[in-house]
Amino acid sequence: MTNRPPHICAVILHYGDPGLTARVHSQLLEGLEPRLQQAVRVLDNAAPETYAEAWTRLPENLFWAGALDWTVDHFIRNEPDYTHLWFLNNDVSFSTPGPHLPKAAARLQWIESRIGTVGVYSPSALRNPYHAQMVRNPDAQIRRTPFVDGIAPLWNLATLQELGGIDLRGNRQGYGVDIYTSLRQHQAGYGVVVDHQLALRHTYHSTARSIPGFLDASARAEQAYLGSRLGADYKTLLEELRAQSSDHVKL
Repeated sequence: MTNRPPHICAVILHYGDPGLTARVHSQLLEGLEPRLQQAVRVLDNAAPETYAEAWTRLPENLFWAGALDWTVDHFIRNEPDYTHLWFLNNDVSFSTPGPHLPKAAARLQWIESRIGTVGVYSPSALRNPYHAQMVRNPDAQIRRTPFVDGIAPLWNLATLQELGGIDLRGNRQGYGVDIYTSLRQHQAGYGVVVDHQLALRHTYHSTARSIPGFLDASARAEQAYLGSRLGADYKTLLEELRAQSSDHVKL
């Protein structure tokens, strides 16, 4: 695997409120050199309310995992100069100063110089009711953890391709795909890192709540998906794995 500086494209997945998308889009563009602005894009996931500045509009709603799979495939096939994909929900906003894209690239390069190849990197969150390993500790540099919540994961495209890409079979809605995909990176020996020096706020289920029955269907699909891959007692396993997370004040 070629060890070259990260060349990141940030893609915001738009579905729901265009105002939320515009907020994080403008944050990512703020202070960015003109030559880097093409590396910040919005993917319109066939949203009922279109996003005027979208890079691409999909012909149908592929949900989170399908849209991620489509985007990964696009960059591997059509824009191979990009080494990393930063795939952001549209309902996140940054709480630490930018410019965020070059800051993430510099942080990732620095972290890899200390711990080796990182398969997935993520900003920390000011709060996370589902995944305690994502919550920011401002007194530390990073947290190493076996898996991440997929609110804004930054994927290494080479390691993702090496491990077979995005496995979304039987889980159209995509809940749990972030957990399993990042866990596979950890199991393969690649770093899975939460950065305490780059942090987000996230409004959970801002769009999902507006779609009748979606959260219930997603929960059932997630249970079947993770159960078939990690075993019937997958919740206990994930708790045990989460407990292995460790903060690092120095690297």
